[in-house]
Amino acid sequence: MEKISVLIADDHKLIRETWSYILNNDPRFMVVAECGDSEEAVEHAKNKKPQIVLMDINIAPISGFEATEKIRKLSPGSKVIGISMHSQPAYAKKMLQIGARGYVTKNSSKDEMIEAILSVHSGNKYICDEIKNNISELVLDEKQEMPNVNALTGREIEIINLIKEGQSSKEIATLLKISLKTVEVHRHNILKKLKLKNAASLVNYINNLATSL
Repeated sequence: MEKISVLIADDHKLIRETWSYILNNDPRFMVVAECGDSEEAVEHAKNKKPQIVLMDINIAPISGFEATEKIRKLSPGSKVIGISMHSQPAYAKKMLQIGARGYVTKNSSKDEMIEAILSVHSGNKYICDEIKNNISELVLDEKQEMPNVNALTGREIEIINLIKEGQSSKEIATLLKISLKTVEVHRHNILKKLKLKNAASLVNYINNLATSL
């Protein structure tokens, strides 16, 4: 049986090595590349055409959302599974909308990760149990609209996450390697799109998204 080729893109070396070890020791899989840089991941996908890409959405220098969009264009046969420590349905929804075929949190078990890869490789979509427990599958159906969140870009969702973690605009600028002015423009646009007044209301919106839909 031909092995399923996998590209692993995650900025944590231990996670990459663990996934590589697990998958390479399973006769059904073959890890063709692993990296901690999103632009490098795009190049690997372009050159190696992996069947599955495990993409950390918080990777740098470009977000996993942007990297996924590029991979979908450069290697349309590669099926992306978004990976994140965040279980907010908004992230899963956004990944599915830009072309990912699955979403798994880092709380997922080894067995669930393998199930996700096999399911996506077979042509299905896969959402991990943690996400399903947070919100009904109806909301994750691509035919349904998630209020307001659809208008956000991948970069804006990335900034929302950093704001939620308590990062200041200056700290966000440093982490994302963009100017302070650019961060402030993004923050203004986020609040405008979500019709919110300030960062506190933004954090509250994200925290309560799963239960408010």
